[in-house]
Amino acid sequence: MASLQDIKRRIGSTKKTRQITSAMQMVSTAKLSQIQRSTTGYHEYAYRLKAVVSHLIEAHVLDNVDASHLPMVAKRPVKKTGLLIVTSDRGLVGSYNANIIKKTNALMKEQNLTPENTVILAIGGNGADFYKKRGFTVALEHRGISDVPTFNEVRKVLKTVISLYEAEAFDSLHLVYNHFINRLQADQRNVQLLPLTREVVEEAKMEEGEDGRDQSFKTSSAYDSEPDTTTVLNVVLPQYIQSLVFEALLDAKTAEHAASSTAMSSATDSADDLISTLGLQYNRARQSQITTEITEITGGMVALE
Repeated sequence: MASLQDIKRRIGSTKKTRQITSAMQMVSTAKLSQIQRSTTGYHEYAYRLKAVVSHLIEAHVLDNVDASHLPMVAKRPVKKTGLLIVTSDRGLVGSYNANIIKKTNALMKEQNLTPENTVILAIGGNGADFYKKRGFTVALEHRGISDVPTFNEVRKVLKTVISLYEAEAFDSLHLVYNHFINRLQADQRNVQLLPLTREVVEEAKMEEGEDGRDQSFKTSSAYDSEPDTTTVLNVVLPQYIQSLVFEALLDAKTAEHAASSTAMSSATDSADDLISTLGLQYNRARQSQITTEITEITGGMVALE
C-alpha cells in the first residue's frame, strides 16, 4: 500500500492538474462563443455566393465556356488527387484530429490513393505531420491559424490552393474537415472542390444541407455577361472556391474549440473522481495507521503492568 505521504502528494498533483484543465475548459468555451458570434455574417455571405454559382450552373453558363481559359472547370485525366485536410496544430482536443485522419484514410481506400498519386494540402500541423511520416507529398502546410480566423489571414493559402490546381500539381481536389453540429457532436465531411462541375456544386449543396435554407433569395436563370462570360467566371469561381474553403475552416475551428472544451471538461471530471478516490484511500490509510498506533500503545501499557 502507498504511504500517506505518497497519497497526499498524488492528491496535490491531481488538484493542480484539475486547476489547469478547468482553466483550459473555460478558455475554450470562451473561444467557442467568440467564433460563433464572429462568423454568422460570413456564413450568410457564403450562402448567397453559393446560390449565385448554383444558378449559373442551372443556366448552363459553364457549358459553353472555353475550358482552356477557365482551368477550374476543365476535366483532366486524374493522375494525382489533392486532399485538403483541416486539423488542429495542437492536441488536447479529444478525437478531433483522429476523426479527420480516419475520414481521409477512408477516402484514400475508396479511391485507391497512395503516396505516389496523392498530394496533401494541410491546414493544421497534426495532419501535415501524420502524412509526412507516411511518405506523402505535402505540397501546402499552413500552421498557426488564429482562434477566430479572418479571410485576409488565409487569403494567400486559398490562392495557393487554386494556383496548384491550375499548375496541374493535382487533377482533382477534395476537402476534408470537421463540421460543427453542437458542443458535443461534430460530423466529418468530404467535399469535392475541383474540377468545378454541376455534380460538384450539387454535391456540395447536399453535403452542407443548403436545401433547407431560406429560399427567399432567387436569381434569374438568364444572364448577360459584361465584358464576357469567361472573364466574369474567372472572377466569380475562384471566389466561390475560396468561400467554400474559408467557411469550412471557420466551421472546423468552431468544432475544434468545442472538442477542446469537451475534452477539458472530461479531464476535469476525471480529476475530481481521482481526487475523491485518493481522498478515500488516504482516509483509510490514515485510519489504519491510527489503529496500529493505538494497538501499539495498548500493547505497551499491557507489557508494563
